[in-house]
Amino acid sequence: MKLYGKYFRRYKMPFFIAVLCVTLEAVCDLLGPTLMSHIVNSGIEKGSLTEVYYWGMRMLIVTLIGACFAVSRNILASRVSQRMGADLRADLFEKIMSFSEVSADKVESGSLITRMTNDTSQIIQFVNGIMRIFLKSPILCIGSIVLASMLNIRLSLIIYGVVAVVTILIYISMKISYPRFYQLQKAMDQVNSKVQEYLIGVRLVKAFGTFEKETDKFEEANLNLMQKGISSQMVITIISPLLTLAVGVGTVVVIYIGSRLFTINLANTGDITAFTIYMAQILTSLIMITNVFTMFVRTKASTARIGEVFDCEEDCLRSNEDRRLSGKITFDNVTFAYPNGSGVPAIKELSFTVNSGESLAVIGPTGSGKSTLTWLLLRFYDVDSGKIILDNYNINVLGADEVRSNVAVVPQKPILFSGSVAENLKWGDKYATIDELRQAAEKAQADFVMQMPGGYDSLLGSGGVNLSGGQKQRLSIARGILKKAPILILDDATSALDAVTEAKVRENLKNKEFNQTIIMITQRCGTAMSADKILVMENGRNVGFGTHEELMESCEVYQDIYHTQIESGREA
Repeated sequence: MKLYGKYFRRYKMPFFIAVLCVTLEAVCDLLGPTLMSHIVNSGIEKGSLTEVYYWGMRMLIVTLIGACFAVSRNILASRVSQRMGADLRADLFEKIMSFSEVSADKVESGSLITRMTNDTSQIIQFVNGIMRIFLKSPILCIGSIVLASMLNIRLSLIIYGVVAVVTILIYISMKISYPRFYQLQKAMDQVNSKVQEYLIGVRLVKAFGTFEKETDKFEEANLNLMQKGISSQMVITIISPLLTLAVGVGTVVVIYIGSRLFTINLANTGDITAFTIYMAQILTSLIMITNVFTMFVRTKASTARIGEVFDCEEDCLRSNEDRRLSGKITFDNVTFAYPNGSGVPAIKELSFTVNSGESLAVIGPTGSGKSTLTWLLLRFYDVDSGKIILDNYNINVLGADEVRSNVAVVPQKPILFSGSVAENLKWGDKYATIDELRQAAEKAQADFVMQMPGGYDSLLGSGGVNLSGGQKQRLSIARGILKKAPILILDDATSALDAVTEAKVRENLKNKEFNQTIIMITQRCGTAMSADKILVMENGRNVGFGTHEELMESCEVYQDIYHTQIESGREA
């Protein structure tokens, strides 16, 4: 209800107007059988055509008024529900964009897509239904019972019995349906995740010829979704006919007992006719109410899933200050283990200092914790113990947005988005001029852009599919350069470049126009040798820190890397 309260306050006026229209429409529908009884009793039975016209005209007017109210509430319901859906999707997207890395690891992307699309649509349909049908059903049901009781209390006892039976059936339906619909939404998550995984790795699937295996995985998830769908619908499939049967039996009993009462002058033809119509209205409203509760159960599951997203932890801790840091970095006895991971620290008691304007290469075996430094410096995660100090500030007292405004990162796997080359580069600086774009591209050795048909206006496919790995890396490096942040992190960002191109990029980064601290995460000893200082890591620990010459004398791990790569001729 907390979720709906926010949007209810935003659209309470049109909502109340829609509720009023629904109520008045239901009143018009309820007057129909009563007017019909007057037509039969006062007009047809007495042979008075005047009375037939009199009551018939009133019945026509009431029907037209009800139709006007119906059109009004339909228009309001459509507008309010769609606007609420748009707001909900926007709020969800904003929330997801502010996820902490822990939250991002917790909720699968396929599940998030389902929650933003299917679950949101479920809520939109429910809100639309509330304003169009759902509120009308109980009014119509209760009103029919009251007016029928006013016509003939004896016949109304039959209605009370029918309503009691239907209430029990609806309660049973709700108790059984909710867990099944929740499982249905989770099964839909699995299908979306499988499709997403295939689309992301479609080239790899084709390269390894694992199409049949992926198809089997999807068929398994699809079959599970089908079974969950059948299971959730099975309750409705059984309950709905029972409801119809209960009301149908009630109608037959009304006609039978009504005929007996008619013979002893305790009921007249108009009353029995009106009762029959009221029973039909009760049947219709009860079926609607059943659909309401079915929709409510599904919406309750969707609401819970969307609520889980809004309850996720955020990391965008905003600061009122906008500090421009100099770029000095200090790790003071830092230990960190990934949340929800194995529990083994990825970094253990790590300490080192890099002064402003210096370059640091981080090298070590795979899994030694090199890339984890990047995530900690960007404050995607907070350390378990120890301190990370930027200039003289503990990183924990700086807002995450403030930290990231002072750090530019070029990830190991370059990520580009659909749009032009210029639009992708301007992620670094949205106000950059074309000359600044060209300068950044030249420093990153991305001269190939000018050879593209549209130059910097050339369109890239999603993920940069129309570029090679090296081209994507160079554009990613240019984007990082363009940000002009005090700290630049290159997370194995030149792995797809040849030795000559990489050397030119490194040389261009040295000729910097301002005092920028550069951290190079690398597997290559040749890359590390170009840095002012080298940090050697193994099993998350600092096993060596200093210049190339110093490490060649004191660090066995670095010596092994050097001898393996350089002296064995594996790296030029």
